[in-house]
Amino acid sequence: MREFAERLIAHETRGNSPKTKPPVACVVCDKLRPNLPTLMGKAGFLALLSRALALANAEVAWLRAVHVNADGSLKGMDEGILQVDAEEIDEGIVVLVSQLLGLMAAFIGEILMERLVREVWPKL
Repeated sequence: MREFAERLIAHETRGNSPKTKPPVACVVCDKLRPNLPTLMGKAGFLALLSRALALANAEVAWLRAVHVNADGSLKGMDEGILQVDAEEIDEGIVVLVSQLLGLMAAFIGEILMERLVREVWPKL
């Protein structure tokens, strides 16, 4: 999942700085947000994203400032990014996105997860 997350992030950033507004992790989650509730409901999506964030928090300290809003957006990402260097930002974003993809694969299956990601990013 980490390699898949890295490719997705590289595709989404295309050479931009990790501190680009909005942060790439927010962009990835925002692009997945309309499709996932169709499969698992809004509460299911919020639980999935919250769990991915909790798992990522264990690996990346600056993500502890980030929280999931009721609408499924990420709050605090900008504040967390301001406190760390580019390498730590990259690592945190990769960890968060790979946790989210891994949980998606666990709950809806890897094939359906890949299909959903390819619908959002057809050129990936």
